[in-house]
Amino acid sequence: MSYLWNTFLYNPLINALAFLISVVPGGDIGLAVILLTILVKLILFPLSQHQIRNQAAMVILAPELEKIKKRGVSKEEQARLTFELYKKHKTNPFSGCLAIIPTIFVLIALYQVFIEGINFDSVALYSFITRPENTNMVFLGLIDISKKSLILAFMASISQYFQAHFMPQPALSTNVDPDSFQASFSKSMYTNMKYGFPVLIFILLATSLSGAVALYFITSNIFAIGQQIYVNKTEKKVLNEEVKELAAHK
Repeated sequence: MSYLWNTFLYNPLINALAFLISVVPGGDIGLAVILLTILVKLILFPLSQHQIRNQAAMVILAPELEKIKKRGVSKEEQARLTFELYKKHKTNPFSGCLAIIPTIFVLIALYQVFIEGINFDSVALYSFITRPENTNMVFLGLIDISKKSLILAFMASISQYFQAHFMPQPALSTNVDPDSFQASFSKSMYTNMKYGFPVLIFILLATSLSGAVALYFITSNIFAIGQQIYVNKTEKKVLNEEVKELAAHK
């Protein structure tokens, strides 16, 4: 398993990082980390875009799903109508989960590249990749990313908060009691994602992890924020129009 992991994930990423360090001005590893993170996010864009669109769709379609439940038809008929609704809006709640699995694997490997320290002496570079002659750990001549950085930790924490802020909040069924365990659990999960996780990220980066890892978090979060805003302005608008059209024909 470790052979497959290294061959198809870790080694390609560490080689890509070595190439980027050799071409960025001054061998600035911080710039190379940012570029590599963006490159990976662009490659994974179709998968993550599909997952984000499904999240938005499930929130927008929640009222229509409620109408199906309130019709009082059999469970088989509810399943059929629900399937037709998903099909009409080209949405599948399970496909979003499946699409994110390869994304998680790649991002874990990318995180491994940064957390293990950027040292090319212990890795086998491809024959067409030249070992960087000049490596500079001082990002933009200001921050040593080989060490912990409170500034970068704070920026990573703030970016994590805004990423959660722009995510669609899960919609609860109107049949669910607001004081029930399900409602409380859903609200608690959303609150922890929005407030608790950024605090955890800050503590880890400020006390244990290097500035390179913080740069990875910052870049990844900013990219995700932009992607979510794009969905909110385009895909979400289309879905809303489709739902209005559907309601008008009933």
